[in-house]
Amino acid sequence: MTTAPGTGPTAEAAGRLGPVRRSERSLAPDLARGGMLLVIALAHTGMALFATVPGFAPDPMGLERAYDVFMFTVVHARALPLFAIMFGYGVVQLALRRQAAGPRAARAVLLRRSAFLFALGLAHGVLLFSGDILGAYGIIGAVLTLVLVGRGERVHRVGLWYPGVAAVYVAVAAAMAAWSLANGSGERAEVPVGAYSSGQAATYGAAVLERLGEWPMTTLMLSTMLLPAWLGAWAARRRILEEPARHRRLLTAGAAGGLTAGFAGGLPMGLFSAGWLNADASAAMWLKILHESSGLFAGVGFVCLFALACLAYENRRPAAPVRAAVGAVAALGRRSLSGYLVQSAAWLALFAPFALDLGSAPNPAATALASAVGVWSATVAAAALMERRGLPGPAERALRRFAYGRSRRA
Repeated sequence: MTTAPGTGPTAEAAGRLGPVRRSERSLAPDLARGGMLLVIALAHTGMALFATVPGFAPDPMGLERAYDVFMFTVVHARALPLFAIMFGYGVVQLALRRQAAGPRAARAVLLRRSAFLFALGLAHGVLLFSGDILGAYGIIGAVLTLVLVGRGERVHRVGLWYPGVAAVYVAVAAAMAAWSLANGSGERAEVPVGAYSSGQAATYGAAVLERLGEWPMTTLMLSTMLLPAWLGAWAARRRILEEPARHRRLLTAGAAGGLTAGFAGGLPMGLFSAGWLNADASAAMWLKILHESSGLFAGVGFVCLFALACLAYENRRPAAPVRAAVGAVAALGRRSLSGYLVQSAAWLALFAPFALDLGSAPNPAATALASAVGVWSATVAAAALMERRGLPGPAERALRRFAYGRSRRA
């Protein structure tokens, strides 16, 4: 359903104080959230299976070489900015819905929501997966609430500075990487990588102890996703995803430019990890910096691509299977928190040495890809079934209860 700016159910609902109703939601944000969980699944299966941060095959052979190129080019350091942009978008969406109650009431709900996310992130990070993002989102959500809610366009526009600064940083990193590759010692360095110690623990208890140390550091590091989230907050204020037809030119430029820059920045690191590019220690460091700093643009490109796909879908009459598939992915997007937590439980069961230990499978790269797609597809199917029955995700139900209280009414 397409509405004029500031009209229709979405704008009309802005003054209501309870959680958003199904009939008031726009397709594009939900479709983006559901689709991004596949990118998250690809990132986390590699990490869980290979016990490396980021997840890739350390000594690739055959298919694993192509897998490493794909992961560094398309997935790693690209999933997090995508997730963060959508998180910031959601914070402002919620704030705008409560604007009739005033900034103080909006802040109260959003701060309770942030506190719940931080607590849930702590439990998730210690019990299931130390690469948890929810704890950091609790911190980011609180900061965005205190800084942005009730403020004007000028404060929101601060988020636009980040892509400009990042572009300069990426250009410098690319130049230094090229210079280092051309003038290096010729002695091949190891791929810069961190250890995922809890993923190698022999028992669940030992894994929990490792995660007690890993989660705080991960949360501190991921709190830097505040800047992509701020960019998403600016986009939400402009209703870019809710009204993609009005922003087609911006979305097209964002998708083309963002994905081109993001993939080009990640490709050299992928080739290096696959053994198809030689780099000494200095060049390897710059390749890593280029890979990580260019991830923002891939995240922006993915968001824009989802919005354009939604616009094309709404402007046509797709076949019933396409409508069913899009509806199912969007249903998962409406339950993205639950889908995210289910993924972590699945990785623990599938890859932990004390569980199924699929990391010892003969073809680990194929196993990682199949597991990511398989688990994501299962959550899509489960979300579609819940949608037909009118059931919210269990994590979303708990979040709403904590943020809004027992009553859904104003």
